[in-house]
Amino acid sequence: MGYEDHKHLSPQTVKCAVLVISDSRTEKTDESGKLLVEGLKAAGHEVNSFSLIKNDREAIREKIGELLHSADIQAIIASGGTGASKMDLTIETVVPMFEKKLDGFGELFRYLTYLEIGTGSILSRATAGVALGKVIICLPGSLKAVKLALDKIILLEIGHLVRESSR
Repeated sequence: MGYEDHKHLSPQTVKCAVLVISDSRTEKTDESGKLLVEGLKAAGHEVNSFSLIKNDREAIREKIGELLHSADIQAIIASGGTGASKMDLTIETVVPMFEKKLDGFGELFRYLTYLEIGTGSILSRATAGVALGKVIICLPGSLKAVKLALDKIILLEIGHLVRESSR
């Protein structure tokens, strides 16, 4: 089977978790998480979990672990903590949990970001992978970055990603 055949067999509705990782955002001030939730729902997906947690290794590890063991979740989309500062811990915490890393996600995201902002795209450490048969996507926290990833990658491939990661 080829790409189109696999994509055709992919679920149209994916059970998602949205995780916002930030030391400065609150539920009132968070825009990126809201955009993810609204965009996923508008595309026919379920958002069965939404959490806003501090940029703390143990909190991130604990929440991702909980979501990985939930039957109501097929994909976890995290926003925040992916930059190059000392405070950004998402990548160092989540990547060791991956059984498979999906390098193409980060490569494509950085390419699309480059087309929008130029060489500043090298600061992005967005990534994706598979753990326990579930997709994990780690995005920057900025609204523009989340919108770019959602519109140009995630909504186009999330069903396919879930199908392949769960086989």
